Amino acid sequence: MSEFETGLPSIRLIQSYIKDKQQVEIKLLTGDLVAGRIFWQDNSCICLLDPSETQILISRPAIAYLKPNG
Repeated sequence: MSEFETGLPSIRLIQSYIKDKQQVEIKLLTGDLVAGRIFWQDNSCICLLDPSETQILISRPAIAYLKPNG
């Protein structure tokens, strides 16, 4: 597994969403849409907290797009 590249623009942008507790919308390749705020990220996954504070683990390759909500 490669080292987590914190200098990459996409990683920095997601880190800013985490820091700012920004609400996001994530569209999966399956067509499902999930919303909440990103709790943490690593090389392979993003952990999203849904409105009820349930942790949803999302595999990065399953993501079609991620955008701020609001």
